[in-house]
Amino acid sequence: MMTKLSLKNQVDDLLDEFRDFYAGKVKTPLSMLRQQFDLLVMKVLAVLQDGDAALASAIASSREFIWEILRDPKKFADTVA
Repeated sequence: MMTKLSLKNQVDDLLDEFRDFYAGKVKTPLSMLRQQFDLLVMKVLAVLQDGDAALASAIASSREFIWEILRDPKKFADTVA
């Protein structure tokens, strides 16, 4: 349970970083946000691969689609914000 809560908090933190990035509040380069995204996806996949292989597979195959939403300010605003 703690792992899930920790991952949820990390996802929320990353989304907040994207919000701040698009609002011009931080100067973190998009490449750094990509690294944080990739690391978080790997953590999620590691947690899921034994307990829910189908979900892990779906997330892995959606990784680039999710990134495209995060990296595009309009898509991000329409989908996440």
